Amino acid sequence: MIEKPYHDRDGYIWIDGEFVDWRDSKVHILTHSLHYGSAVFEGDRAYEGKIFRLDDHSRRLSKSAEHMGYEIPYSVAQINKACEDTLAKSGLGDAYVRPLAWRGSDMMGVASKNNQIHLAVAVWHWGNYFDDKMKGIRLCWADWKRPAPDTIPCKSKGAGLYMICTLSKDAAQAKGYDDALMLDYKGRVAECTGAHIFFVRDGELHTPTNDILLEGITHDTVLKLAARRRYKVFKRDIYPAELPHFTECFVVGTAAEVTPVREIAGMNYTPGEICHALASDYDELVREKISL
Repeated sequence: MIEKPYHDRDGYIWIDGEFVDWRDSKVHILTHSLHYGSAVFEGDRAYEGKIFRLDDHSRRLSKSAEHMGYEIPYSVAQINKACEDTLAKSGLGDAYVRPLAWRGSDMMGVASKNNQIHLAVAVWHWGNYFDDKMKGIRLCWADWKRPAPDTIPCKSKGAGLYMICTLSKDAAQAKGYDDALMLDYKGRVAECTGAHIFFVRDGELHTPTNDILLEGITHDTVLKLAARRRYKVFKRDIYPAELPHFTECFVVGTAAEVTPVREIAGMNYTPGEICHALASDYDELVREKISL
């Protein structure tokens, strides 16, 4: 079954305080953020009608806009309500929730201050981010590196910052891989194109430092689940030369959830006890069968 394109679906999208028919939710071709990449967004996920860590996502959205030099004209509480109302109107229980803020089309050019700020929320069904994810995904190395923090607003979930992620993921899939693993500007292991990464050795977890990465909400959740199981976690610089010495590897993100990795560019890993335990815990947590 071929999935319908995103512009041609039934339903409604919340835009600037009102529900608009899905097919009529349009912006002008001269929208500032379309040209200059300053839109910010979140990827929230709902389970059984409740959006997991909604308040944290909405706060991060507001913070992302601040990093981009503007303020969303809705409070965190109002963003939360817009997401909840849109989810309810969709009639979906398990769904992906996408709030998006952007600079409008009031002026064109690099300068932006006279543009109105808009907010929209869309909700749709989205299954596993990776096909047959518990088998484990295959990663290659990305050609692009995560840039230095003094070159981009790296703590913003900004649309323009995903350009190298799209290039890297497309290149990986063209080679037959599921995704790409990116290094940072210092040559350290950073992240995949849309997920943070963990490694396992001798029953202990290792994950890259977060000084140049987006503060991951799922990453934070998995750290808390690891603490609940009393796993020791090292948040540190990790370099490619270390990768053959790890036994397990998995990626985490709102879309990816907890997904094992079985290969990184010829290095093989076996999805094992720790990965499966945390994946199970995460599924139970988001469905409120356990609590932290």
